[in-house]
Amino acid sequence: MSALFLLIGISIVVAGAFLTAFLWSVKNGQYDDDYTPSVRVLFDDELPNNDSTSTEPKIQNK
Repeated sequence: MSALFLLIGISIVVAGAFLTAFLWSVKNGQYDDDYTPSVRVLFDDELPNNDSTSTEPKIQNK
């Protein structure tokens, strides 16, 4: 019977540790944005607006 009380006490301590870790992660913003990371791969990357990306050949004056 004393083993049962010991196991109940240990399980309450472990549950409290998980609750504390969960509340700490919520407080630090771990779950603020749960939608954007899953669809970020679907968005196109913007191309930079410089002349080095153009496909036209550059003419150099000699």
